[in-house]
Amino acid sequence: MIPIDIDNLKESATNLIANKWMLITAGTKEKHNTMTASWGGIGHLWNKDVAYIFIRPHRYTYDFVEQNDFFSLSFFEEKYRDVLKLCGTKSGRDIDKMNLKITPIIDDENIFYNEAEIVMLCKKIYYQDIDFQNFLDNSIHKNYPLQDYHRMYIGEIYKTLKKK
Repeated sequence: MIPIDIDNLKESATNLIANKWMLITAGTKEKHNTMTASWGGIGHLWNKDVAYIFIRPHRYTYDFVEQNDFFSLSFFEEKYRDVLKLCGTKSGRDIDKMNLKITPIIDDENIFYNEAEIVMLCKKIYYQDIDFQNFLDNSIHKNYPLQDYHRMYIGEIYKTLKKK
């Protein structure tokens, strides 16, 4: 993988997240976890390039993002869709996600996957819990039948990598 300027990404952030999905990964070399996500965004905030992600408190990855200062977003080719489906339907509490068909790489404080097409390495700079009382569109409530509202994390994207 080679570092690239995030401004040189040709892929649509909306397409990457909503359609290709991503793995959110956090933790340490010894113990980390990853989960599939299709909600989030990439933008510019507080004079920084940022990614924002959403994780429900009952997800196993939530604890890893909470306890660590860094997280990564890894985007894959379609041939890895089975890995993404597995990581989106099975909890790291129940299976060992450290032994998937993809290879974890440690970069300073962050973990990402060698097989990814695009990786964004992020440092947490903000979080906030979603407050249902602030929904202006009542149709949003259908996403929370258990009232298990997400926590939003904003991370500064400090490095973007692309497959050679």
